[in-house]
Amino acid sequence: MTGRVGPGVAAPGALGRVVELGAEGPALVAGIAVPGGGALVEVELMGVCRSDLKEVAGTRGGPGQFGHELVGRVVESDVPGLHAGMRVCLDPNRPVTRGSGFADRLRVRGDAEEVRLALPAVPEGVPARRLVFAEPAACAAHCLGAVRRHLGTEVAGRSVHVLGAGIAGVLIAALAERAGARVALRNRSADRLGFLRERGVLLSAVDGADGAGDLERPDAVVVAASFVVDELLVEALDLVRPGGLVLLYGGTRAGQRLAGLDVDLDAVRRGELRVEAVWRGSPVVVGGSYGTAPEDFATAIGAVADERLGVERLVTREARLAELPDVLRELVSGRQLGKVVVTR
Repeated sequence: MTGRVGPGVAAPGALGRVVELGAEGPALVAGIAVPGGGALVEVELMGVCRSDLKEVAGTRGGPGQFGHELVGRVVESDVPGLHAGMRVCLDPNRPVTRGSGFADRLRVRGDAEEVRLALPAVPEGVPARRLVFAEPAACAAHCLGAVRRHLGTEVAGRSVHVLGAGIAGVLIAALAERAGARVALRNRSADRLGFLRERGVLLSAVDGADGAGDLERPDAVVVAASFVVDELLVEALDLVRPGGLVLLYGGTRAGQRLAGLDVDLDAVRRGELRVEAVWRGSPVVVGGSYGTAPEDFATAIGAVADERLGVERLVTREARLAELPDVLRELVSGRQLGKVVVTR
């Protein structure tokens, strides 16, 4: 039996899950029946992603992935390679059937191999506040792989600038720095960079944002804001060296173009294409990054598990699952620095 409950109120003995749809917005649905088959994961910790807020606001394009940043433990499984007791995260890009990850328990069903790939194992003994960053870090690792492919070279020794100092931009910059690139992290408003300084995160990349110590024009500029807006794309195109790479990571809309640049931006991003173009008389490469691959999770899990990366310092707020509907409404209408995590 199921039923909706009021904000901040859980049904006795069953939390259920938060759904993003409905005339009244997000709601906690309690007592959801969980069908058998596949793998059942008891959720330990959840993270709120910017794309979750886009789904709540109705501004996200593409497939829904509501509630996809999580750490949990398998409690039932008929999938080879997934056994009860395994600690896992979630790859939301696999073709499986699942509900929202904002739940006390999550069932993942489908082809056995796809279910296995959808639930990558994470190590024991590592704090959940690090491992909850595995999925966004996998996206960052995929982005960095796209930078390598489109440049045709490793990033070690190269200059990489990242526009957008949200969680995605921070993780892309962190992995690029980890790979040996000279990194500068830029943001249109100063408060995000100030937040990172206060938390002691990526100080060399943040302090390099004004170009100090990196007077050359960068080899690659990653547009990592929530949306690839014209103003930010123009900044990237003007910043990159002639023949360098502008990598589209942030959201785009179908058919999106920029005056003066003969590129279908959405097609490039979603297709992970590499297009040679001209901007204000100079050659430029425009490339895309979209989604993840299984190998990206191995890279990401190793990175976030390393205490030297310090991703847990990005957590600024913790909420309970029963409180999440109200928290989501608040976040949609406001501006959050750092990561919100959710416990049961």
